[in-house]
Amino acid sequence: MPDLSPTQPLTLASLADLLRTKDAVRLGPEAERRMAAGHAYLQQRLAPAASPDAVSNHDFFARLPDAGLPPAEQAQWQANLLMSHAAGTCPEVPTALVRRMLLLKAHSLSQGHHGVAPATARRLLDFFNRDVWPVVYEQGSLGAYGDQAPLAHLCLPLLGLGEVNYQGYRLAAADVLGLFGWEALPLGAQEGPALLGGSQFMLAYTTEAVERATHLLRAADAIAALSGDVFGASAEPLHEALHRTRLHAGPIAVAGRLRELLAGSGLPAQAWAQEVPAELDPQAFRCVPQVHGASRDALAYVAQVVENECNALSGQALIFPEENLLLHGASLPGQPLALVLDHLAMAVAGIGSLSERRTTRLVAGQRQLPPYLAAEPALNFGLLSLPPSAASLVSQNKQLCAPSSMTESGLDAHGPLSAGATAAAEARRVVENVEQILGIELLAAAQALDFRRPARSSPALEAVVAAFREVVTFVPHDRVLAPDLQRAARFVRTYDWA
Repeated sequence: MPDLSPTQPLTLASLADLLRTKDAVRLGPEAERRMAAGHAYLQQRLAPAASPDAVSNHDFFARLPDAGLPPAEQAQWQANLLMSHAAGTCPEVPTALVRRMLLLKAHSLSQGHHGVAPATARRLLDFFNRDVWPVVYEQGSLGAYGDQAPLAHLCLPLLGLGEVNYQGYRLAAADVLGLFGWEALPLGAQEGPALLGGSQFMLAYTTEAVERATHLLRAADAIAALSGDVFGASAEPLHEALHRTRLHAGPIAVAGRLRELLAGSGLPAQAWAQEVPAELDPQAFRCVPQVHGASRDALAYVAQVVENECNALSGQALIFPEENLLLHGASLPGQPLALVLDHLAMAVAGIGSLSERRTTRLVAGQRQLPPYLAAEPALNFGLLSLPPSAASLVSQNKQLCAPSSMTESGLDAHGPLSAGATAAAEARRVVENVEQILGIELLAAAQALDFRRPARSSPALEAVVAAFREVVTFVPHDRVLAPDLQRAARFVRTYDWA
């Protein structure tokens, strides 16, 4: 049974494993111990008593926003805090990302530095394990103190408030709690602020975007190799000596992978492939290692920051029982994610821009390929519409890549704002767009390869095309292409490009 443990840092790989597991995820023994110790410590420090540890006006603990309230009012104060911040607006966050939010929030609380009772984290994991997905909205977070609006919606069902998605139905949280025989949890001192503090909304979007972008980069290398092969682009720009002198790790790795993917191809020996010298090949084919490699290096940096954030703690106040400390931290917990999300979006968008240029060349009727890759050009329009479709997505990506991490400071106590939540939604959309752009290119490259028959590409690339042809067939006559584009994007997203 997989456990959340504060002694085992969460990595992108272990997060993916937890999300795939069919077993219930639980708090590990060390997480239970730390959370129980932190919760008991906080309650003891807040309890009025005639002792040197009693809360006073000068005590750190007296500065907690809910300090000094009678016990009967504490639970209502926490509930009011969550309800007042549950002001998110549509669109609704996909359930796949709500799953990530639940897991990431439980992992953050399991460190024991928020003073939250173990039962609270256990209930979040109950939701995760039983496929109870709180209804969360995408808009509402600015990053000043974390993802307060999305986290409020995520945590309302702990109190039997809000709505959840369960087995395809949208239901009142109270009804689902009753279905499982769960009691609503009365939150204690400091639990409301602890639940609202953090960047789990941003982090859910970011971890998914990094996973998909990593997969996308592998797809882009293979699709670019296929496009270059059927177009007749020279392999000279892939030579190891050229990239060795440039020093950058990403381009060296990409050039090596392209050489492996193209090994054994019969297309370069064809007469049409030898007509144009390498220096006259379009840059969209010659510069694949440089562009893909730079994006690969950028993604490696992004992944490093994201894994750090998976284990980093934030909140207006954190407790350290062993040191007898409660410290009020700074705000802007989402700034590291906001910066790398902007970086991620631009790195992935560059992959799409180059792909669109290759698609345009493939359908342009050059190098003995028919115009628009149409089997009967006099009657059919073939793949005429593919370049405009790809170009429209490239254009949208330019707008989505405007940096969200740069915001005005403002004059009040809440500026500056990291706007990481906006960057998260935009980066995810860029990744989706580039998956579709690459799907468009693959459709064109596979069509072009069929016109090169009986010559064959490399065994590795022929295997890709054979798998692709199981979901998208050759286009012999004009047909509605939208379903093919959707299947092509899904293929890019799901095929094992490794």
